[in-house]
Formats: sequence, C-alpha cells, structure tokens
Amino acid sequence: MSDTIKKIGVMTSGGDAPGMNAAIRSVVRACAYHNIECYGIYRGYEGMIEGDFVKMDARSVKGIINKGGTILKTARSEAFRTKEGRAKAHEQLLKAGIEAFVVIGGDGSFTGAMIFNQEYNFPVMGIPGTIDNDIFGTTHTLGYDTALNTVVEVIDKIRDTASSHNRLFFIEVMGRDVGHIALNVGIGAGAEEILIPEEDLGLDRLLESLRRSKQSGKSSSIVVVAEGDKIGKSVFELKDYVDENMSEYEVRVSVLGHLQRGGSPSCFDRVLASRMGVKAVESLLEGQSNFMVGLKNDIIDLTPFDQAVKGKSKINMELLRVSDIMSV
Repeated sequence: MSDTIKKIGVMTSGGDAPGMNAAIRSVVRACAYHNIECYGIYRGYEGMIEGDFVKMDARSVKGIINKGGTILKTARSEAFRTKEGRAKAHEQLLKAGIEAFVVIGGDGSFTGAMIFNQEYNFPVMGIPGTIDNDIFGTTHTLGYDTALNTVVEVIDKIRDTASSHNRLFFIEVMGRDVGHIALNVGIGAGAEEILIPEEDLGLDRLLESLRRSKQSGKSSSIVVVAEGDKIGKSVFELKDYVDENMSEYEVRVSVLGHLQRGGSPSCFDRVLASRMGVKAVESLLEGQSNFMVGLKNDIIDLTPFDQAVKGKSKINMELLRVSDIMSV
C-alpha cells in the first residue's frame, strides 16, 4: 500500500441513486481500516470549490447503509466546468490536506474528475452511481437494481387496476439514452410492448401489436416506454395517437418520474457499493488513479475514465428476443 496518501475525500455528484450512502460508508470504513483520514465533501464539486468538507470516521457512517439518497448531498456545478472553478477547488483540497478523492456519480461527474486529474495530476477514482445503468465498464451501476425492483412493484399495482377496467396503460420509466430499465422491467412485469431508444418500433407496428393482443383475448395491456424512446412522441402523444386509431382501448398514462430514484437500496446494491468502495480506496493507496470501479462477470475491475465516459453501454439483445416471445 502507498505511504504517500494520508487523506482521502469522498463525494456524491450528479443525480442521486440508491446505494450512494452504502458507497460513502464503504469508502469511509476502508479508509479507517487502512488508518487513512477521510473527509466527506458536501454537495459534490460545488462543495469542493467552497471547501465544504467534514472529517468522517467509521462511526460517522453508522445506520446509513439502508438509506436512499446521499447524506453528503449532491449538486450540479457550473463553476467546476470553468478553469477558475477547478483552480479554486484544487486550492481548497490542498488547504485541507486532502491528497486524493473518490467521486460517486455518473459520466458527467467522471468527466469533471478526468479533466481535474489532467490539470493537477490529482489522484481520483470513480464509483458509478446512477439508476440508468448507462455507463460503460460495469454491468451494474449503483441504484440500478433497486430501481428495477421499485418499478416492477409499481407496474404490478398498475396492472391490478388496468385489468379491473380493461385498460391500456402507457408507463414511462427513466432511461434517456438507454433502455435498460424499460427492457428489464417490461419483461419482469409482463408488459405487452416495450419501447426503448435502441429499437425504433414505429407507430404502425405498435398499433398492430396492440391489435394482436386484443385479438388473442387480452383485455388489458401494459406498454413500458423509456423516456428517450425513438418513436419521437411523448408518452401523452402516444396515448392520443392510440385513442384516435384504436377506439376499443381506454388508454391511461402513468409517468413514474422521480419515485424510481428513491427508496432503500436492495441487498444487491448494498453489497455492490461495499465492494466498490473498498476497491476505490485500495486502488488509490496502490498508486492507481483516473479509473472507474466497475463490476464485470462478478469481479470488481477498473476501467479508465476516458473509456467509461466515451464508451456506450449496450442493451442485451437476447432480452429483446425474450420480450417478443413473452408477449405472444
């Protein structure tokens, strides 16, 4: 282990995700285990610029592994995008004696850390925290598994009311650029159709599929729509289109929104966060920097920031086929 680093900072940045607190806890306790001082940086890069740091020890993080959100708060920082903002952040870190930091967040947070590392040769590590699962270099981001469970539970409840009224429900889930959530919850909740950014189904095929469902004896239907779906219409415009073309359906829309981000993290996310935090701290102590910690084939591995940021997370094509077969 490195003799040089004695103080490590930890922060959360970008959108919150369940499991972030478990990752903070892991970083803090891994530091305590190796006799390294740990400082929490409040409000992401914004707090770094303002020097909003608090010393944390193993006891500071008790009782947070089961909590959603992030105790260190998170914020998007316009100032950190500027050279002056980053210079101020560097000054604050030096003043506090912090010699490396771990950032828990998405690709925007990693881009900031990468640029900061290039400018100041400052040791940084990233832990992927976003429910969208849209980061290259890991099969699972923190919060993704919890979000899947949250959404499936909600869709199960919506199905109860849909079948009671013979209704068609369009359910919008998060996933601006990738359809991981939509595809998995669609299969898990037994949706009749799944609309994702990667596959342009087209309106005519959607109508054809819904007609087939009706003819096969289905009285109610669930269509899961990723918010970035390429049909190019909002979920409300989809409803209007089906209303105009299929009078036999009574159509309703449910936009799940931010409830997908909340809630207590699943066991999977808590374990993943614990593993990632330990790997991030120990990698820094071994002299590694500018990497994101990720999960590949159930092994915790490192991916260079530039690959994590530029790479594209791909959906599993087998799942698309499974979803087609399941919707007969």
